[in-house]
Amino acid sequence: MSPVPFKKIRKISAFILAAAVCTACITEDIPESKEYVGIGDTLPFFELTTDDGRRLNTDSLRGRRSMIVFFNTDCADCRKELPVIDRVAEQCRADVATICISREEGAREVAEYWRANGLTLPYSAQTDRSIFNLFASSGIPRIYISDTDLQVTALFSDLDMPDEQQLLDALH
Repeated sequence: MSPVPFKKIRKISAFILAAAVCTACITEDIPESKEYVGIGDTLPFFELTTDDGRRLNTDSLRGRRSMIVFFNTDCADCRKELPVIDRVAEQCRADVATICISREEGAREVAEYWRANGLTLPYSAQTDRSIFNLFASSGIPRIYISDTDLQVTALFSDLDMPDEQQLLDALH
């Protein structure tokens, strides 16, 4: 058996690297994710405007349980999880404040995706990572559940996405 030429090894290596990069969510960083907010922590202060023009901030969530969801519609895991979150939010609408926050995605793209997929969740389109970076360095979808005092009681990341029942359990 003859040895494999170096040029061929380089091409195969480049292909494997490209395939690995393509399996990560959108513009995901390859370095290990850092979580800045975890279970037991208080939600960091942020302000945003929702798709219907409401101004919200962390303090406006006080007194209600909340579910904060970070996503990007180009992310396959996000596309899979958003309908689950939508169903749960609908069931808990009276008791839970839900807000979806895009990571590096504009209002037009999010609105088109919401419309095409029949989602009813309120969202805030963010073209950068400024709010997301208060919570973590990478990894979407990412769901934070907080209690009435803004303490995080549950956290789900791209590595452990919940099903409908797990989300309902975390909210009650």
